[in-house]
Amino acid sequence: MDATKQKLIKRAVRHARVRSRVSGSNDRPRLSVFRANRHIYAQLIDDSKGVTLATASSKEVKVKDSKTGISAAVGKLIAQKASAKNISAVKFDRGGFAYHGRVKALAEAAREGGLKF
Repeated sequence: MDATKQKLIKRAVRHARVRSRVSGSNDRPRLSVFRANRHIYAQLIDDSKGVTLATASSKEVKVKDSKTGISAAVGKLIAQKASAKNISAVKFDRGGFAYHGRVKALAEAAREGGLKF
């Protein structure tokens, strides 16, 4: 098995482990983060209904900065969209990624924007 496929399988296992413990509800939706090579995506998901409440991505943000800076802008954007829908508390789903770098920048910016988790 090549290293790339093995890395993807390990992330899927970590994500399944996180998802077995984290589930969003109507009052505390799940803040799910997906990090790709070029972009980062965040979603607020109500798992009890299976509905996505809000989304934000680096494609929406028009900021010329490093990937970490853009991730922070996405965190602020998702916090703004959550506050517009009267959501103040969420459960954080790091998606099997390490809480470091871009994922951490997004989470900290969302906290600064008013989300509690």
